[in-house]
Amino acid sequence: MKSLINLFIFFHIKYLPTIFSIGIGILLLSCQDFVDISPPTNQIVTETVFIDDVSATSAIDGVYSQMIGTGGFASGNRESITVVTGLSSDEFVNFSTNSNQIEFFSNSLLATNILVQNSIWKPAYEFIFFANSILEGLENSSGITEETRMQLHGEAKFIRAFCYFYLVNLFGDVPLIINTDFKANQRASRSIQSLVYEQIIADLEDAQGVLAEDYSFSGGERVRPNKAAASAMLARVYLYLEDWSNAEKQASSIIENSTTYNLLPNLNDVFLANNREAIWQLKPVVPGNNTFEALTFVIPLAPPVNLSLSNGLVSAIEPNDKRMDNWVNSISNGTNTYYFPFKYKISEANQPLTEYSVVLRLAEQYLIRAESRLKQGNLIGAQDDLNSIRNRAGLNNSLANDPSSLSLAIEKERRIELMAEWGHRWFDLKRSGRVNTVLAPVKLYWGETDIYYPIPQSEIVNNPNLTQNSGYQ
Repeated sequence: MKSLINLFIFFHIKYLPTIFSIGIGILLLSCQDFVDISPPTNQIVTETVFIDDVSATSAIDGVYSQMIGTGGFASGNRESITVVTGLSSDEFVNFSTNSNQIEFFSNSLLATNILVQNSIWKPAYEFIFFANSILEGLENSSGITEETRMQLHGEAKFIRAFCYFYLVNLFGDVPLIINTDFKANQRASRSIQSLVYEQIIADLEDAQGVLAEDYSFSGGERVRPNKAAASAMLARVYLYLEDWSNAEKQASSIIENSTTYNLLPNLNDVFLANNREAIWQLKPVVPGNNTFEALTFVIPLAPPVNLSLSNGLVSAIEPNDKRMDNWVNSISNGTNTYYFPFKYKISEANQPLTEYSVVLRLAEQYLIRAESRLKQGNLIGAQDDLNSIRNRAGLNNSLANDPSSLSLAIEKERRIELMAEWGHRWFDLKRSGRVNTVLAPVKLYWGETDIYYPIPQSEIVNNPNLTQNSGYQ
C-alpha cells in the first residue's frame, strides 16, 4: 500500500496542521485536466479546524467532485466499477485492444493490472482517507453549526461505508482503515469480511441517524446523500448478508416515502438530473460534458472500439419490454448489429447538463424488498414488488409462483433493470452462488477463484502484512 501511504504521509507532513486541498489529490490522480475546482470548494482539514460551515461543506463537495470527475471507481468511465465488473460478468463484450481491459473480460486478471491498482483500489482508499480526514476535522472544529456538523459527519460516514462496500465485494478481505494515522496504516493487514461489514453497518446506521430527511442541504439537488441514501445502502448490505428482515425494513422505509420518491412512468426520465426516482446522484463536473456513462457506452461507429452489450443480455429482454426501446440502442455496419446501454443518452459535447450519474435509485429498493420477502416466505409480497418493476416496463405480471421460479425471476429482473449500473450483475451472480454455473459456459478462461480481483501486487510488495487472493501469484 505504499502509494496510498505516500499519500497519507504527503498530506500530514506538508499540510499539518493547516488546510490541504483536494486539488493536490487531483494532481496525484493525474486528472487536473478533468476537474478545475476553485477554492474553497476543494478544501479538506486534517488535524486543525474548519473555519465555518462554508469551508466544511466545501470539503465534502470536493470529494463528490473527485468521485465523478476523476478516472475509474465511481466516474462511470471505461475504467469504472460499472464497466470492469460488466466485463467480468456476462453483461459486456469487449472490443478494446487495451490489455488491462482484456484481462477483465477474459477473467485472466494479473496482480499487476493497472486498472485494479489505479482505478479501483487506489481511488477507493483515497476517498476513505478523505472521509476520515473530514471526520477528524469536524471533531476539532468549533466554528461550525451543529446542524452542519451532523450532516457532514453523516456524509463522511456514508462515503466511507460506500467505498468499503465495493472494496469488500471486489476483493474480499481488505485493510480496514478508519483514521489518518499513516504509521499504523502503512502496515495494515487485511480484515476479514465480517469485520468490514460490521464497520459498514455501523457507519451507515450512524449516518442514518444524523443525515437530513430531504435535500434542502444541497439546494434541492439529489447530489449529496441524505437519510434515504443511508437506508438504501443498508438495505443492499443486509440483502448481501442475507438479513432478509432488515433488508425489507430498510427498503420499505424508502418505498413508502411517496412524497419524495416514485417509480417514474417514463423510462427516459429515470437518469435525468434530480428526478423523483433518484435517491443519490453524482453531478458531472467536466466542463462541456454530461455523464461519463454516455461517453463510454454510446457507440458512434460500428464496429465498436470499446464494448457492447452481450447477446445473452439482449436476448434475455422480453418482447414488448419498454426498456429495450428506451434503455438499449444499436448500430449496424451492414453486416453486424451492436447493442449498447442507452440509459444515458447525451454523449455530444457542449450540450445542456441534464443527466446526472445515478448511484442509488428506487427501483433497486423494490427488487431488494422482493427478494427479501421471498426469502421470508412472503411470495405474494415478493410478486407485488417484482411486478411493480415489470409493469413499469410495460410487461405483464410474472407467472413465477413458487420459491424457485420466483427467485430466478427476480434475478432476471435485476439483470435487465439494473444492467450497466454499478456491478449489480457481477455481485448478484457471486452472492447467489450461481456465478460458476452462469459464467463457465460463456467465459473461456473462467475459474472459480476469479470471483475476487487480485490485491494489487505493488501494495503487497510494499506492505508485507498484505496477502494475495487465491489464484493469483
